Amino acid sequence: MTYIINDSCISCGACESECPVDAISPGDSIYVIDEDACIDCGACANVCPVDAIAPK
Repeated sequence: MTYIINDSCISCGACESECPVDAISPGDSIYVIDEDACIDCGACANVCPVDAIAPK
């Protein structure tokens, strides 16, 4: 199961630097996770200040 970022994202970038496989990048209005690259580690969800990241 991969992780997704919902519309609560405030584009702070905390998650991007935590991803060990560089699966997170800035999108048009919020950050996005490349589902094919995500290894389901949850590191991104652990640092999100607004709980915008959850398992899909």
